[in-house]
Amino acid sequence: MSDSNTTNFTNPFTFILLGIPGLEAANIWISILFCAMYAIAVLGNFTILFIVKREPSLHGPMFYFLCMLAVTDLVMSTSTVPKMLSIFWFNSREISFSACLTQMYFVLSFSTMESGILVAMAFDRYVAICNPLRYSTTLTNSVVAKIGLAVVLRSGILTLPYPFLARQWPYCRTNIIPHFYCGHMAVVKLACADIRISSYYGLFDLFCLTGMDVFFITVSYTQILRAIFRLPTKDARLKTFGTCISHICAISSLYVPRFFSSLIQRFGHNVPLHFLLLINSLYHLVPPVLHPIIYGVRIKQIRGRLLQLLTHKGT
Repeated sequence: MSDSNTTNFTNPFTFILLGIPGLEAANIWISILFCAMYAIAVLGNFTILFIVKREPSLHGPMFYFLCMLAVTDLVMSTSTVPKMLSIFWFNSREISFSACLTQMYFVLSFSTMESGILVAMAFDRYVAICNPLRYSTTLTNSVVAKIGLAVVLRSGILTLPYPFLARQWPYCRTNIIPHFYCGHMAVVKLACADIRISSYYGLFDLFCLTGMDVFFITVSYTQILRAIFRLPTKDARLKTFGTCISHICAISSLYVPRFFSSLIQRFGHNVPLHFLLLINSLYHLVPPVLHPIIYGVRIKQIRGRLLQLLTHKGT
């Protein structure tokens, strides 16, 4: 066949993103929902950054980590949603091979970064609750900066094999990606080569790196719960545990869709494609939307400062 979508090529000049195959009739409604969620994510996370920057009393370790999370959420959602909306609204389906690999790198890198930041936030809660007298001397600005740098370097370096391996494979089947962005497995499945090394590395990342993050978070919260249960009164226990609820919600909003999406993508061969893509889209959109809402509602310093700003503008 002479069709451009089935012509043999070693490195395709462009890929064609299909969006969410099977739900074309609902594209306009899906796009409106995703656009609204993206707007909430951008507004919410910029609000967090603005409030922390403007309020000197919030210049502390917990809020620095929260700002790192907000920046990560902004990059994560911006890496996928604008292109997704351009597919739905303008039928702009083409993406160059280099841009595709760049998008893949940013999505995977900042996803790993987000996981690392949640580990850092769990450590922050551990020190604050289990060793409160050493909090200011343990989590200094220098230590917070080093933790942030370590998180960035870890995610940046460990994500490099994904686009590097994807670039090595010969692509001779099709350049059509049944997805709304250049997901790792969605791209490498188009290669006419043995891609097991890419799949194995993805599983290594999921179970070892992300699994290690979950392990450290679990250890931190095990120690936190032990410290909470040792408190003398029920009110003290509830008040202390209340400082952790926002972080627990943030952890759940990231890891539950991530594990579910990754496992279905590799092993759920009978799962409808549109269902998988919707789950994947939730993984990219729900955490950036929920994080500013969770922390804005649960953390009284941010909630109070936000109410002050709104009241001041209203008068």
